[in-house]
Amino acid sequence: MVSDALDLEKKLLEKQEKLDELKESLDKQKEEYRDKLQKLSHMTEEEAKKALLDETEKSEASSVAKLIREREEEAKRTADKKAQEVIVEAMRHGAINYVAEFTVSIIRVESEDVKGRIIGKEGRNIRAFESATGVDIDLDEEGIIRLSSFDSVRREIARRALEVLLKDTRIQPFRIEEVVNQTKAELDKIMFQEGEQLAHEAGVFKLPVDLIKMLGRFKFRTSYGQNLITHSLEVSKIAVGIAQEIGADADVVRLGGLLHDIGKVVEGEGSHVKLGVEVLKRFGLPDAIIDTVAQHHEDKPFTSVESVIVHIADQASGGRPGARYEDVEKYANRLKEMEDMAKKYEGVEDAYAFEAGRELRVIINPGKLDDAQTIIIAKKLRDEISASLAIPGEVKVTAIREFRAVVGENL
Repeated sequence: MVSDALDLEKKLLEKQEKLDELKESLDKQKEEYRDKLQKLSHMTEEEAKKALLDETEKSEASSVAKLIREREEEAKRTADKKAQEVIVEAMRHGAINYVAEFTVSIIRVESEDVKGRIIGKEGRNIRAFESATGVDIDLDEEGIIRLSSFDSVRREIARRALEVLLKDTRIQPFRIEEVVNQTKAELDKIMFQEGEQLAHEAGVFKLPVDLIKMLGRFKFRTSYGQNLITHSLEVSKIAVGIAQEIGADADVVRLGGLLHDIGKVVEGEGSHVKLGVEVLKRFGLPDAIIDTVAQHHEDKPFTSVESVIVHIADQASGGRPGARYEDVEKYANRLKEMEDMAKKYEGVEDAYAFEAGRELRVIINPGKLDDAQTIIIAKKLRDEISASLAIPGEVKVTAIREFRAVVGENL
């Protein structure tokens, strides 16, 4: 048995030696053939590989091009449908139920005698209340007190203060000022709580305290009856839904959607877009988020897909049925009033109001006013409109003065 095993091992070793010799011979022949091919073709091994790949690419180019065309045509057929699905799905998950709000708050009273206490002797109480709150009180309708103001924060302070005063038997100027001041302090706390809740609902945390307070003012600010606290939350949710579907930065659009209208609760010169950008720069927010705010009304060209998404989400939220309210009669009267203001100036031939009253274009008679006088009238008009009409944002006045001289024969 041992001898048989030794014989088998010996045979295997002999076969292994023969295989090694054969492999060595084949490698040598392979090398010789490679040298011969290089000499015949005048190409190195790398050049030969490249030539082979080029040849393959040429032969398959038509097939690849055909495949690309087919994919492009398929993308065109499905792109619009896919885009609609993305936006509709984002709107469905982001839509929030709310009722349009107005510029008037109503308080119901059980007795008309209460109104006499509010008016006070020779009207001193009502004058003190309107002076302390900055709102107008209308007592004409039976059983109802109307508080009117375009500033919803002031209106809310007045409503809360009046409710306290109605329960108090001491309604006098000193007590009115005291209650109004207390209500203002309470409202500051409420606005911080509202801002913090809004940020958390949107999935945003660790914002600066002062910025959270600004967000809280959204609760008492409306645009065409659409409350900003719910509008901003809706824009943020819709934007995040779209971003997640197409692979954009959801964190950027989440914060951009939440803060896109922050300029509407800031006092200062300029549009709400300009004021919003200034606020966010002051707080040191990233440029990507500032860009979404700066570009959401297309005031500047889009620099990122996130800016486009916030713009689309804002349009979707504000444009859907039932989201906004506008008194058509008041709207028309406001535009007409702006145009009439311009037409009363000498040298103004015509005037047209645009953009919900945010822009007024004035046609100047070049024979009556020169360039310097045209600039002066434009500035006067802007100041007059801003002072007398409650139009949110900045009013832009464009004065057009064009002189033409046409000389020729009548044919």
